[in-house]
Amino acid sequence: MDVSGGRGQPRPGNDESAEHTGPEAQAPGGTGDGPTTPSAPTPADGTDARPEGHTPGPGAPPPERGTPQDAGAAPDDAPAPGQDRHRTPAHTEPVAADRPARPSQAPAGRPEHPDHPFAHSGSGKGQPPQRPEERKRGGLLMGRPFGVPVYVAPSWFLVAILITWVFGGQIDRVLPELGAVSYLVSLFFAVAFYASVLVHELAHTLAALRFKLPVRRIQLQFFGGVSEIEKEAETPGREFVLAFVGPLLSLVLAGLFYLGLLAVDPGSVPGVLLAGLMVSNLIVAAFNLLPGLPLDGGRMLRAVVWAITGKPMTGTVVAAWVGRALAVCVLIGLPLLTQSGALGSDAVDNVGMDTVLDALLAAILAAIIWTGAGNSLRMARLREHLPELRARTLTRRAVPVESDTPLSEGLRRANAAGARALVVVDADGVPVSLVREAAIVGVPEHRRPWVPVGTLAQDITEGMRVSAELAGEELLDALRATPATEYLVVEETGEIYGVLSAADVERAFVKAMARPS
Repeated sequence: MDVSGGRGQPRPGNDESAEHTGPEAQAPGGTGDGPTTPSAPTPADGTDARPEGHTPGPGAPPPERGTPQDAGAAPDDAPAPGQDRHRTPAHTEPVAADRPARPSQAPAGRPEHPDHPFAHSGSGKGQPPQRPEERKRGGLLMGRPFGVPVYVAPSWFLVAILITWVFGGQIDRVLPELGAVSYLVSLFFAVAFYASVLVHELAHTLAALRFKLPVRRIQLQFFGGVSEIEKEAETPGREFVLAFVGPLLSLVLAGLFYLGLLAVDPGSVPGVLLAGLMVSNLIVAAFNLLPGLPLDGGRMLRAVVWAITGKPMTGTVVAAWVGRALAVCVLIGLPLLTQSGALGSDAVDNVGMDTVLDALLAAILAAIIWTGAGNSLRMARLREHLPELRARTLTRRAVPVESDTPLSEGLRRANAAGARALVVVDADGVPVSLVREAAIVGVPEHRRPWVPVGTLAQDITEGMRVSAELAGEELLDALRATPATEYLVVEETGEIYGVLSAADVERAFVKAMARPS
């Protein structure tokens, strides 16, 4: 590692980035900004590699875009939600860290991507990769039980209308004297049924909080609810309990509604409502106990395989493929069972509207299960590769410059040291701000001798200081807490280690996700 002396005079170092293009080779302009989620990453620093040992002068033209060396290129397709298919760029092995500089010295770091020279950025709007759940809103906020927000998705209103229409017709046949009031009773049933679903999800939430797993939110949507738990259970036993408590509580609710049914007239409005709620909770429990992801039974199966093999990823793969097989069974089997009368209705010999609706319902359920199983596989792969994101190995080497240093001189020093970042320091050598790559890009080369670096720098706030020991989800959480394009990386002792670019983190995220599990 380069350890610079005072007043911005770097001593020669052994950083491999010195073999590549220096900052003086930057030409103005760059790429446009785009989505920064794992589903369609668009690095802010989309440059190509120069041949080793080549350091062009200030008049060198910008590189061609779209070459194989463009490790941060966005994939051809990246279906939502979240981390999906990408082209597979070459993997950059982490570089070992040397002794950091003292706080009074220049910040020094070691770049993870020597093929992307300093200040060869486009819009400079690279941001840390986002979790898929951060890219969507929950809908209508209904409350915060136990501190967890509960949202009702717009699709719930559609299913509430559907339940009101279907169940209202059934009530009208059982209690014809109600007339139009039967649909009002049916609407009450729809609300009560989703209240039961909320209780089911709260069981998952309380178990997660008991295991100290943060819960982002609960969402009630078209086919039930979702508890978004941010972290994975630490043991297969906890995973099993976390999954099982939901169906268990649905069974408990079904039992309570059955006891209530014993105390009322089955032919009355309360009797019809209690019977409907009892049956619906039994269906919810039975359906969720099916052994395939993303259902609770699939998570229980995953926990069992995890306990047997000792590998959580193996459990996820098994449960996800069982979930996909289950989706095919639902797609084919549900309409056949309904048409044969095995589910309690009369057998149907000809194709009518009811048969079409049954097939449509089966297709929707199968699609939800299949998609959820695929997302579970992708999320497991994401968690498996997240530890590869380490602040220490992604940090760029930097050189110190005072605020009134001309930009051309700062870039010359960085180029000579093989550095890829500039840090503005005060008279005592303490870093006060970071020179933004996007601002450098916007300065024409002929004006750089007259532009002080201080005018292109962003003050270092407390959130822009990150520990060199951060990795994985902790690193992403720290960057998301204070969105910026560059961060100052420090050791636990307070010593300066270097500068971390959000674009480098995003590019490393894409590479990690592209690697096979």
